[in-house]
Amino acid sequence: MTMENKPSGLLGRLFGGSLVKQIMIGLVAGIALAWFSKDSALAVGLLGSLFVSALKAVAPLLVLVLVISAIASHKQGQKTNIRPIVLLYLLSTVFAAMVAVVVSHFYPQTLALSSTNIDITPPSGIIEVLHGLLMSMVSNPIDALMHANYIGILVWGIGLGLAFRHSSDTTKTLLNDASEAVTWVVRMVIRCAPVGIFGLVASILASTGFEVLWSYAHLLALLIGCMLLMALVFNPILVYWKIRRNPYPLVFTCLRESGVTAFFTRSSAANIPVNMALAKRLKLDEDTYSVSIPLGATISMAGASITITVLTLAAVNTLGISIDVPTAILLSLVASLCACGASGVAGGSLLLIPVACNMFGIPNEVAMQVVAVGFIIGVLQDSAETALNSSTDILFTAAVCQAEEQRLSQEA
Repeated sequence: MTMENKPSGLLGRLFGGSLVKQIMIGLVAGIALAWFSKDSALAVGLLGSLFVSALKAVAPLLVLVLVISAIASHKQGQKTNIRPIVLLYLLSTVFAAMVAVVVSHFYPQTLALSSTNIDITPPSGIIEVLHGLLMSMVSNPIDALMHANYIGILVWGIGLGLAFRHSSDTTKTLLNDASEAVTWVVRMVIRCAPVGIFGLVASILASTGFEVLWSYAHLLALLIGCMLLMALVFNPILVYWKIRRNPYPLVFTCLRESGVTAFFTRSSAANIPVNMALAKRLKLDEDTYSVSIPLGATISMAGASITITVLTLAAVNTLGISIDVPTAILLSLVASLCACGASGVAGGSLLLIPVACNMFGIPNEVAMQVVAVGFIIGVLQDSAETALNSSTDILFTAAVCQAEEQRLSQEA
C-alpha cells in the first residue's frame, strides 16, 4: 500500500469519513461525560494527553523535513511568489495587534490576580526579546527539534534545503519521500483527533469546571471577537487587495477546510498536511505552497498576536498602568512579531505573554498568573487562535497564486 492509497476494511472505516463530523461527535461526547461523571472524564484524559504528545512529537520534524524538501526540489529560475505571501503574513499580524489594542481600549478587561499592589518599573526589554530571537535562530538543530524551537528549525531547514539543491536527483527523491512519510504519519495522528478531543474536553471540563470558563466569558468573547474580525473582515480585505474580486468564497473555503481541523488539533504545524491537501485541490502552484505553508505555520501569527496583546493589556488594566494607544500598539506588535514560531504547538503564544508583560514593567510572578488564566480558557482561546493562524496560511497562499494566474491570463 502506498502512502497515497486509502486504507480499506476496518482501517478504512476508522480513518475514512468526515473528520469534522467525527471530531464534533468526540466533542459532544467529552462534554457529556464531564457533565455526568467527573471521575470517568478525568480517567479518559489520558487519551487527550497521548494525542497532544503525538502532535508535539511529530510537528517539529514535519516542518524541518518539508522545508528542506521543498527548497531542495526547487529548480533554479522557477518563480515561487513567496515574497508577497510573507508580506501578507506580516500585514495580517500587524492588523491583528492593532485590532486587539483598539478593541481592548473600548472594552477593557481585568483579571483576578493575587498581587496587584506592586511597584511598576518603566518598560524595557525589546533588546532582550530581539537577542532571544537571534539566539533561537542559531540554536543547535537537535536542541531546536527537542524543544520545538520553530525559528531554529526554520533556519536549519532553509540552510539545509539550499545546500541540498546542489545534490543529486537521487538525494532529492529521498528527501521528497521522507517528507511524504512524515506527512503520512501526521495525517494518521490527526485522524485520531476525535478520540483525542474526546479525552481532552472531558478531562479539562472535569478538572476546571464549567463555572471557571463562564467566569472568563467576557475575556473569551473579546479574544474570539477579535479573531473573528480578522478572519471575516481584515483578512478578506487583504485578499481582495490581491485578487480584486469577492474574497469570501475563498475565505469560507479556507475556514471550513483548514480552520475547523486546526480548531480541534490546536497545532498549526500539525495542520500543514491539511493545508497542503487543500492547496492541491485548489490547484495552486506546488512550488509556492510547498514552501509558503510550512513557512506560514512558523511566522503567520495573527491569532497569537491577538492573544498576547489582549491578555497583556488585561494585565495592564488590572494593575492600573496608564498607557496610550500608540505605545500599546508598538509594544504589543513588537512582542508578537518577535514571537514568530511560537504558534507551532498548542499553547505556544501563552508562553510569550511574560515577554510582553515585561515590556510594560510587569514582574514575572504576575505575568505567570496571566499565563495561568490563558491556560484556563485555552480550551477555546488556543483553538480559535490556531484556526485563524492556520487558515490564514492557506488563504494568503491561495490569494497570491490566484492573483498570479489572473495576471498571466490577462497578459496572454
